[in-house]
Amino acid sequence: AKIKLPSDYTAGVVVALYVSFLASNGDVFEKNHDELDIEFLGNVEGKPWRFQTNLYGNGSTSRGREERYRLWFDPSKEFHRYSILWTAKNIIFYVDEVPIREVVRSDEMGGDYPTKPMSIYATIWDASSWATNGGKIKVNYDYAPFTADFKELVLEGCPMDPIQEYPDFTTCKEKDAWLETRNFAVLTPKRRSAMRKFRQHYMYYSCCYDVWRYPVKLPDCVIDPIEKARFNETGRLRFSGSHKKQAKIAKARRKKKQRAASKERTE
Repeated sequence: AKIKLPSDYTAGVVVALYVSFLASNGDVFEKNHDELDIEFLGNVEGKPWRFQTNLYGNGSTSRGREERYRLWFDPSKEFHRYSILWTAKNIIFYVDEVPIREVVRSDEMGGDYPTKPMSIYATIWDASSWATNGGKIKVNYDYAPFTADFKELVLEGCPMDPIQEYPDFTTCKEKDAWLETRNFAVLTPKRRSAMRKFRQHYMYYSCCYDVWRYPVKLPDCVIDPIEKARFNETGRLRFSGSHKKQAKIAKARRKKKQRAASKERTE
């Protein structure tokens, strides 16, 4: 979809483009939450816009896989294209034609990889509790109405029965194969280079480097030494408050484990 975000002061206002089965067949797959998100996190005029990508599989809301970024343009001035590729093999998020994130399916992910039939949604809502600067800046309705514009929505996929409890995924094999051969489904060396540059310059949080939230590395995370060197143990470039406290706790726990291991070897 091409999207133009609300202008002026939009702190606390989230605009989202996402695919999910929750709203369409949540009664059938109760608590088995599959979702893929692109969410814009509101903005104070004059500050860089921030957004996040995320994915959930099989009710794994406690194991969300957030990554957060800054945009290199003002998304309220003109339309830009935001895309999600989702196949049985991988997921790729795009801004305009630049790939910004890839998640490759692995056996270790199990049900955390989204596999259920999903529908596409666009929303705009009040997320004052968390969206802008961790919820410190709330929605100011003096700036309302907040309007987001969507156009040129393109949806390629395999139609499924939204309320079928056990859908027949074999019917989608041909469509999956077709999608996987499309130009946008292939990360060429040039595109991988563009994705690497984006992540080096604009990504400021990644769950893959958040060791206090995930002491055991998530199975879909591919650790990039260059990315790892830039991030604190909380997965953030800069952090304060509770994040510092959590990082200290994580560091103390590791030292404790190291001392215990050293003592055990000595004994």
